[in-house]
Amino acid sequence: MKEMARCEICGKEPQFGHNVSHALNRTKRQFKPNIQKRTVIIGGAKRQLKVCTKCLRSLDRMISEGKLPH
Repeated sequence: MKEMARCEICGKEPQFGHNVSHALNRTKRQFKPNIQKRTVIIGGAKRQLKVCTKCLRSLDRMISEGKLPH
């Protein structure tokens, strides 16, 4: 079975819902998180993370503020 995309920081993964037409017909659909691969240096070691874009913005801010070693 194919593994679903999941953010390694917050755990965000696809959610399920319905497309609803004007006639209120409902069909299944999936809301997928925007997952990106990012290489990050944590504790002097390079590590490739799968991160959602919201966490990616937080990660960039933490690195620029010096809260994470780079």
